[in-house]
Amino acid sequence: MDNGAFQMNGRSIIVTGAGQGIGRAVAERVLGLGGRVIAVDMNPDTLAQLQRDHDASRLLAVPGDVSDPAFAPEVVDKAIEQFGDVDGLVNNAGIIRPAMIEKMSVADWNKVLDVHLGGSFHFLQATGRHMLQRAKETGASRASIVNISSDAGRRGTIGQINYGVAKSGVLGMTMSAAREWGRYGIRINSIGFGVIETPMTETIRGDKFRDTYLSQIPLGRFGKPEEVAWPVCFLLSEASSYITGQHIFANGGMVIGV
Repeated sequence: MDNGAFQMNGRSIIVTGAGQGIGRAVAERVLGLGGRVIAVDMNPDTLAQLQRDHDASRLLAVPGDVSDPAFAPEVVDKAIEQFGDVDGLVNNAGIIRPAMIEKMSVADWNKVLDVHLGGSFHFLQATGRHMLQRAKETGASRASIVNISSDAGRRGTIGQINYGVAKSGVLGMTMSAAREWGRYGIRINSIGFGVIETPMTETIRGDKFRDTYLSQIPLGRFGKPEEVAWPVCFLLSEASSYITGQHIFANGGMVIGV
């Protein structure tokens, strides 16, 4: 394999939830590998900061709500207008609304599924339509979509049944899309994370739960956004050109097995 297969020169990648945490780390890694980023986030302030920190000619910031079905096609249109094409997507945007099952409101159940599952589907569909059209016109594609899942989606989680269900659904979405679009050269994979040092995991990394979680991780530490951005970029790049419909978990060994 060419050593340059990991590079993303000239490739345009949509990253949702790019304002902070893993999403920002992925966006910055793509830029560092020579790619262009369409950064999507609900928070315009974090997007503005991201834009100030990087070359504006290779970064398009689009604030909005991924759970809005009309938003994803707008982002794709803006990406094409700015960069001429869309080569990849990272479905990363997410929220948490924790509660035990018997106490969870319908609103909190729906909101988490709307963002994680609905948002991922809207962007998968809108980006996929563009990729399909391009593949049919040119006869070839090197497009790649990476859906972000979690250990919670394959082992369950206490106090976040909405999140666990949503992340499990992302795995099914990945496999179905991979089967439908593989013949067009469009690859779809998922990557699941364990406990990564982001604002979403502050509670379980606090004094009350820290030792309990660390005791379950063979590597003995929590992950950092900048290190888990690497496997995401691997799945986006030509280095993974014969991988589709698969799930990779970057979790320090917290869950081991097929």
